[in-house]
Amino acid sequence: MKRRAFVATALSASRVIGANDRVRIGLIGAGGRGFYVATLMKKAPHVDYVAVADVWEPNQRKTRDWAGADCRMFTDFRKVLDLKDVDAVHVGASDHWHCIPTVMACAAGKDVYVEKPLGHNIREQQAMVKAARKHNRIVQTGTQHRSAPHFPEVAEIIRSGELGEIRFIRVWNYANFSASPVTPAADSAPPAGLDWDLYLGPAPKVPYNPRRHLVTYRYFFDYAGGYITDFGIHRLDTVHQVMGLDAAGAGPKSVSAVGGRFTWKGPGDVPDTLQATFEYPGFVLSYEGVNTNGFGVGALTPGHKYYNQTFEHDQPNGICIYGTNGTIFCERIGYEVFPEPVSRLEKKPRIKERRRNVVDATEAHAANFVECVRSRKRPNADVEIGHRSSLIAHLGNIAYKTGRKIRWDSEREQIMGDPQASALLGREARKPWDLV
Repeated sequence: MKRRAFVATALSASRVIGANDRVRIGLIGAGGRGFYVATLMKKAPHVDYVAVADVWEPNQRKTRDWAGADCRMFTDFRKVLDLKDVDAVHVGASDHWHCIPTVMACAAGKDVYVEKPLGHNIREQQAMVKAARKHNRIVQTGTQHRSAPHFPEVAEIIRSGELGEIRFIRVWNYANFSASPVTPAADSAPPAGLDWDLYLGPAPKVPYNPRRHLVTYRYFFDYAGGYITDFGIHRLDTVHQVMGLDAAGAGPKSVSAVGGRFTWKGPGDVPDTLQATFEYPGFVLSYEGVNTNGFGVGALTPGHKYYNQTFEHDQPNGICIYGTNGTIFCERIGYEVFPEPVSRLEKKPRIKERRRNVVDATEAHAANFVECVRSRKRPNADVEIGHRSSLIAHLGNIAYKTGRKIRWDSEREQIMGDPQASALLGREARKPWDLV
């Protein structure tokens, strides 16, 4: 970390917050997801949003209209970090703006709730973990599955051995983007109220294009990583949770991926079809990100609810864990346990069929962050947990970009014997944002 980067106020420690004291939060990045999570965070006891920073003025005004006239508005996030009455920041900006505000907020003595993926690339994430530990800050990753009540139950089923030996896990995210295709747009002057240069930040300097901003920024590797770093990370994180892979050094040994941009004719460069295979000690994990079909995979039970299901047959997102005694389908709002079909020949099911539905855990996840700001306990999706889950998706993209299997040293967090792939662990950021 370059010392010249830290222009924010350096505070040695935040104030001690009592149970009834207000937790004062600054929102950095007030677009769709950032604003939505803020509305849930504010439901936690004694929470105020007292400042907002966004490169687009309409997002600033929208947040102040919601938070109240005392909410201060800024274009530059560093102005929020300078505020001594801000206890924590909530980073809801696009992926390429997750790292720098988080690192600088930690140095300024503020706790952080930061959306997933933890960083734009693995090197950024390593810097975020280092900053959180160095400054003893609470940093929660926005992978809300960690605050859902049903995944610990799935983990216990697996830990108990009830499912038997697990050698294959399948994760999928399906959506048919052809239903509402994004058409190319010409470069133009930025709209009034948008600081385009600040939006680009560490990303390469390019002319303004409306497709590179707001929702469709995810189509570009300059700012994000496609479907695997958007939807996929939640489920890859859940695999780590239920399989007991949160410890340092617990990760894949190799990664390979195939795919391409086959159907999309619109802007961007991320693939519309991606299949990545991760070799873990003892099992294989397969990830499918498909944006040309919305059906998905899975057994469907009448009356059971499935996340983002549109019609009666589709299961567009999910995790399937295959054991020798049975199979678990689990997703954001529930799980199902099915006995192994061969048990019919044995005349007795090896395990009990059962299922459960819950509600989305984003509100509980936000409340967990506020609770940890008060208690100083590690949050449910601590920065290290978010880092190790997010890097799995980044490795999938690296394997896709290189077109070959990469071998990963989980202990040292290094790609072995492949300089070209290793170069993709980070990127040369644009000055003056070359902080990590």
